[in-house]
Order: sequence, then C-alpha cells, then structure tokens
Amino acid sequence: MELRIAVSKVNKHGNTGSGDTVEVIERPNGGLSVVLADGQIEGKDNKALSTMVTHRVIGHISDGVRDGAAIRASSSSIYTEFDGKVSANLNVVSADLQTNTILISRNSPVPVFLIDDDSVNYLTSRSEPLGEHVDTTPSIVELQIKPGMAVIVFSNGVFDAGHPNQQIPDFITTIEALIDEQEPTAQEIADFLLSRAIRMDEERPKDDMSVIVLSVSPQSIDRIRRLNVAMTLDE
Repeated sequence: MELRIAVSKVNKHGNTGSGDTVEVIERPNGGLSVVLADGQIEGKDNKALSTMVTHRVIGHISDGVRDGAAIRASSSSIYTEFDGKVSANLNVVSADLQTNTILISRNSPVPVFLIDDDSVNYLTSRSEPLGEHVDTTPSIVELQIKPGMAVIVFSNGVFDAGHPNQQIPDFITTIEALIDEQEPTAQEIADFLLSRAIRMDEERPKDDMSVIVLSVSPQSIDRIRRLNVAMTLDE
C-alpha cells in the first residue's frame, strides 16, 4: 500500500494571499499528518492566525502528543493569548502507522468526506472552531487503514461555493460519479473538486479555497518517499 496526500488551493478573487494554511509533516512514530486551518480575527481572514494554529498543532504532534491532545492544547493557548476574540476552523488528518489507523479530527462546521469500499459518506458530527472557548475539543473519528480508502477535506470556501448563485452542490453524488467513471489519483480528485468549486463561483472564488485528499493506494511503486509541490508565481 502507499499513502498519498494531494492539496489544491486558490486564493479568494482579488486577494494576493490566502487565509488558509496547509502543512504536511511526518509523524515521529511513523506516518503522515496534514493540517488545514482557516483563521479569522474580527470576522476577517487572517493568514498569520491560521499559520500560528497549524504550527502549534504540528509542534505538539512532532513532540509525540496525540492529535486530540495537540489540538486541545493549541486551542487553550490561543484562547488565552487572544482572550477568546479569534476563531479558527481546523482539520487534522493523520495516517498513524503505529496504530495502523487514520485519525480524522475536526474543529470546523464543514463535513469531511470519506471514500470507503467504493461508497462515499460524510462526517458531520458537531464541532466548534478553536480559540472561542477555553475547553474546545475536536470531533475525532479513527478508522483502520485499508486499500482504496480516501479522506477528502474542504475549506468553507469550497463547501459554500455556488451558494450566492443559488447553486447547492451535492458532493456525495459528484464524488461518486468521479470514482465510478475512473480510478482517480488523490491529486486528480483534489484538482477536480477545486475546479468545480471555482466554476460554481463563476470563476471568481468568493473565499479562499483548499481541498486536501489523503488516499491509500493498493499498490506501491517502490519504497521511495516522494513529495511534490507546485506553486504559481506572479510575474
């Protein structure tokens, strides 16, 4: 088997920077974690806050702290530092090779979608953003790693795309149609869903958009670990 993580992002139309922050790290006892944060101060997107949140969570995980405890500690410190006046949506998806499980942690109103046994489901248990309360806990689901499964995480810019134009996307049907027609890679799934969200916002994204896909491929090409990153540079 082979773990694959793909990220596709685009800024809100007219913005030069993104309020969303995505980070990927290797876990100290084996595996990978990917973190997505979307921070706001006084209701406005704030890159510095989302970066701070991701770095604090990653710092705890790198020290061997379990995901849930890492998130709670990060939330408590941010609440204390900003006196409860900031808010950050957070998603952490980890493939933990020590337990052979995938951990899906949410502090976000946006559901996480799961491909398993060629069917698509979503995780939408109640959760609240970081920073608003002193004792904020994540919603956590733990699943055994098995071939063919995939976890899809959106920022709210993707999930809400099309709403101002009265277009309400059916993500489950869209993802099912995509995997029925072919066997897409993690990157192909991420690119497709991001492109669809951009189209639904009439090519002018109303908010920063991020899509993360963590998949478990049945086959591994070799034992080499690879990380590919591409970023558009303004001329």
